Amino acid sequence: QVHLVESGGGLVQAGGSLRLSCAASGRTFSSYAMGWFRQAPGKEREFVAAISWGGGGSYYADSVKGRFTISRDNAKNEVYLQMNSLKPEDTASYYCAASESTYGNTYDEYDYWGQGTQVTVSS
Repeated sequence: QVHLVESGGGLVQAGGSLRLSCAASGRTFSSYAMGWFRQAPGKEREFVAAISWGGGGSYYADSVKGRFTISRDNAKNEVYLQMNSLKPEDTASYYCAASESTYGNTYDEYDYWGQGTQVTVSS
């Protein structure tokens, strides 16, 4: 089992940047593919980005492609989400998630979840 804790959220103006971090503890971090999801009030949780076990593969939702970058540091047991050119529609709670099997883009492919960190983008 792995325990995930997100940090780095906050309030930022449109066009600004934030870097989210997710610290993992428990089983070997490198054995998990990692993903970021987000959920805005009244909306379903949606996929943002995912990264493979070693970090060599990644992909993104179309809505964030070119603006967000996912990365990981297996030595530090952390995964990151660099968010640039933020828009008001990026406002949401952001969750990191760990998968034992695959780095997919659907909620049910992930086995463990953090508690989330709030990102608010003002216009």
